[in-house]
Amino acid sequence: MLGNFSYKNATKLYFGDDSLSYLNEELPKYGKNIQLIYGGGSIKRNGIYDQIVKILKDNGKNIIEDAGVMPNPTIEKLREGVKIARDNNVDLLLAVGGGSCCDYAKAVSVSVHCDEDPWDKYYIRFEEPTCEIVPVGCILTMAGTGSEMNAGSVITNHEQKLKIGHVFGEEVMPKFSILNPKFTFSLPKRQMVAGIYDIFNHICEQYFSGEDDNTSDYLAEALMKSLIHSSLIAIEDPEDYEARSNIMWTATWALNTLISRGKSTDWMVHMIGQSVGAYTDATHGMTLAAVSLPYYRYILPYGVKKFKRFAEEVWNVSSEGKTDEQVALEGLSAMEDWMKKIGVSLNISELGATEDMIDGITEGTIILEGGYKVLSKDEVREILKQSL
Repeated sequence: MLGNFSYKNATKLYFGDDSLSYLNEELPKYGKNIQLIYGGGSIKRNGIYDQIVKILKDNGKNIIEDAGVMPNPTIEKLREGVKIARDNNVDLLLAVGGGSCCDYAKAVSVSVHCDEDPWDKYYIRFEEPTCEIVPVGCILTMAGTGSEMNAGSVITNHEQKLKIGHVFGEEVMPKFSILNPKFTFSLPKRQMVAGIYDIFNHICEQYFSGEDDNTSDYLAEALMKSLIHSSLIAIEDPEDYEARSNIMWTATWALNTLISRGKSTDWMVHMIGQSVGAYTDATHGMTLAAVSLPYYRYILPYGVKKFKRFAEEVWNVSSEGKTDEQVALEGLSAMEDWMKKIGVSLNISELGATEDMIDGITEGTIILEGGYKVLSKDEVREILKQSL
């Protein structure tokens, strides 16, 4: 392990098929006014909403509804949520859903008492909150983002054609999160596999950086192998509890900051994918899948050693009689085969991107350091062309 780092995670997790009952332990810690945040209403159809409302009422809470959080939460929706919170003097933001609901709740939490425009302050200037932060709790119904145990929050501005994430400090992390794998059973298959690839790419973004002998890389490889194994079971039987529970737990550990310790990290797939999402409003995990292989094949020559290790340790590629680059490329081919098996998008065209969007998507892509190659805008443009 190289470098110096600190590690703390402030979120308390309750995991398992009885985990919702622990909401009774958390609610007494907060005031009476609870802003109940959810999406399009699936939690009402599958009965989760009724279970939560009963617990809230049994604990004497006032429920303030904030429904309609979309898969890519917008700045307009954020401003609406902030107004709801201010008008009702809310004490807790309770997000029920996937990463979008959790991300949205965190964005609301830092904006309720902020006297500036949250988009400009947090997503353009990337400033940290200086105001009181409303606490957040999460009840997860989709595994993928890891938002239940981190301080990240992604918001989309369609007018500016920008989709930007801000990773806040530990004070913005959910105070608690409830993870019941059975709550993910009713997800449509496409959403499930988008979440699975989102998990995988979170691990890759941290793994493909640095070349030292790093404990974090061993952890990442184990998480990837567990996810690959469980994903193939889950696509055949979405109600296999063991597979879905492993996927949910892997999602949390993929992005709760643990495996990034001692790593420089490379988040360029996310930067490119989020820019694609700003133009297409496509599902996050699918945008990542669509640009991953062209990006990794492009940077592979600059990080052959790690890509070779990836092939050998994650995909069991034999290196006998082959060059390092041949082994590395076979690893990416094995990864592509797995992506096809689970059914993710492999090009941005099927997500609605067109050639005339390429320049705009390129300009909307934030360039980050930390990976094996710092890209130029021209290189981003070429990767996008290869992704069409």
